[in-house]
Amino acid sequence: MTKRGYHHGNLRAALIDGCLRLIEMRGPTGFTLSEAAREAGVTPAAVYRHFAGREDLIAAAAQEGYAIFADLMDHAFADGQPSALAAFGATGRAYLAFARRYPGHYIAMFESGVSINHSPELHAVATRAMGVLEKAAAALSQHIPADKRPPAQMFSAHVWAMSHGVVELFARGNPGRTSPFPPDDLLETGIGIYLRGLGLLDPDT
Repeated sequence: MTKRGYHHGNLRAALIDGCLRLIEMRGPTGFTLSEAAREAGVTPAAVYRHFAGREDLIAAAAQEGYAIFADLMDHAFADGQPSALAAFGATGRAYLAFARRYPGHYIAMFESGVSINHSPELHAVATRAMGVLEKAAAALSQHIPADKRPPAQMFSAHVWAMSHGVVELFARGNPGRTSPFPPDDLLETGIGIYLRGLGLLDPDT
């Protein structure tokens, strides 16, 4: 493998790409910083130009993932169009789509043990991603009387937890865990039950 990262000025990006490949193959704790360097085609010493250690490298992968995730969620929300309900449902589907399309990023973000407080930059982009779902929840629940309306942060956290559970249990191909229903259907029906409980869907919808 040529030292493309070192010689072409994109060492940081090459290391993150190598880290993501290793995460997908071995998990976030299944490789060393030297192996990440080798995957990127550079010497181990070159890694320290950008990262203090493996956790820093994984945090950078998570930061990149949150940026992609936030953009996908924002695109799905589409400023609440064509309706608050449709936009809310689209954000849930976007969560599943992200987990399928970017498994390395997903693992770095949610399964590596790296805190979103690892750096101000990581915290900022993670907060932006979470904020999209909060915005969708606020738009959908604005017609509920104020004294009965759950805080948008709580509302979105419930749906986030439901989405995450469906991904972890049924959308990641974990051996021994199967469902007779597609993950998308599981999430859609789960969200539907939740919204009916809030009075945001008719009982027979």
